[in-house]
Amino acid sequence: MHFRMDWRSVNFDWNRARAFLVTAEEGSLSAAARALGMAQPTLGRQVSALERELGVALFERVGRGLTLTPSGLELMDHVRAMADAAFRLPPIVRKLRNLAPGIDVEIVATNSESDLRRREADIAIRNYRPSQPNLVARKIRDIHGRIYAARSYLDSIGNPLTPEGYAGADFIGFNRSGELIAAMTRFGLTLTHRNFPVVSQSHLVQWSHVKQGLGIGIMAADIGDADADVVQVLPDLDPIVIPVWLVTHRDVHTSRRVRLVFDLMARRLAQPYGR
Repeated sequence: MHFRMDWRSVNFDWNRARAFLVTAEEGSLSAAARALGMAQPTLGRQVSALERELGVALFERVGRGLTLTPSGLELMDHVRAMADAAFRLPPIVRKLRNLAPGIDVEIVATNSESDLRRREADIAIRNYRPSQPNLVARKIRDIHGRIYAARSYLDSIGNPLTPEGYAGADFIGFNRSGELIAAMTRFGLTLTHRNFPVVSQSHLVQWSHVKQGLGIGIMAADIGDADADVVQVLPDLDPIVIPVWLVTHRDVHTSRRVRLVFDLMARRLAQPYGR
């Protein structure tokens, strides 16, 4: 019997968590050690130490490889969610730490909507303009979302040149609500829930699956175009325009510390990825 753990209550050593994540993605300690540029025994000790720390088995051996246990699968999603902000936030946090080292930062990386009115978060990045009267919102910019896939996946489905050619393709979804299906119609793609065999709320999980050739996904063009592991699908089509709003509670916005973070995030998020 498997009992689901509350991973949010666990404090992780990131080196061990990274060792676990890469081992899970590579499927063996030897491959993970090569990917990380470290000795296999050292990597194995980090993974074993994480298992002892958590009190659960994360892997089981299958032939010459490793496969995730149910606890390992849960931890995989959680660790990827921990890293979900890795695309844009690290340079912002680094700048903030230089400007105001006394401010503590907690990043909540989730697609679930934090309630700013109940102070579940001080600042939120959202893709729509909030309507609540007690919130202060600033539109930062529009992001152009485009479709990407690994070359290996496109080769496997014959490299279609028209939207109709993707009717039977696999896509990586955010959830099963149908929102992404509706969004894909803007690209001329007629899809159903059968086109989405894999879903995850974690953007990093989705992107990892796309890069590993498991399906097609949407990403901001400035991030996707900079990644050599993927190519644009149907690049001649118009992109999906995704607004980026920075939001805080009106009362919190008067805090000097929150205002400092808010203004810094607004300036840096307005810049294209990697600048």
